[in-house]
Amino acid sequence: MARQDALLRLHKSLIARRTELRKRLGFELEELAHVKHSSASGDAADAAFDASGEEISSTLAELEAKELAQIERALRRLKAGTYGKCEVCSIKIPVARLNALPFSTFCVDCQREMERDGGWSADYNANGWDRIRDGDPMADREVRISDLESDLSK
Repeated sequence: MARQDALLRLHKSLIARRTELRKRLGFELEELAHVKHSSASGDAADAAFDASGEEISSTLAELEAKELAQIERALRRLKAGTYGKCEVCSIKIPVARLNALPFSTFCVDCQREMERDGGWSADYNANGWDRIRDGDPMADREVRISDLESDLSK
């Protein structure tokens, strides 16, 4: 029951953060549009300063948009009943980890493995890449040197 209560608290937290990000992103996009239209006056230094400010705002908006997408995904997982389970190994993600990172989809061990392997391991396990082979079904057969020799006398 304690885990379920914690998940309900996390749901409320995710909803609140989603609302906050939606408002912030809307405001930042309006602000970027306003800055673009008002930067026509001034010298080159002003234009450079405005451009760097726009770049920073754009980068922050991009990061917030990514966080919003992760939150939306977590909310869909909550609705589907899969929230709090690792997407790779299906064990329950500890509530302490979910409190720290509410949109986490991996347990600590799988996250470490994914980071160590450059991020490919989750896709490898989830999509069954081990079943994919090169086009030739005979590619795994044993090859002998005599198979590779060709008649060069022709």
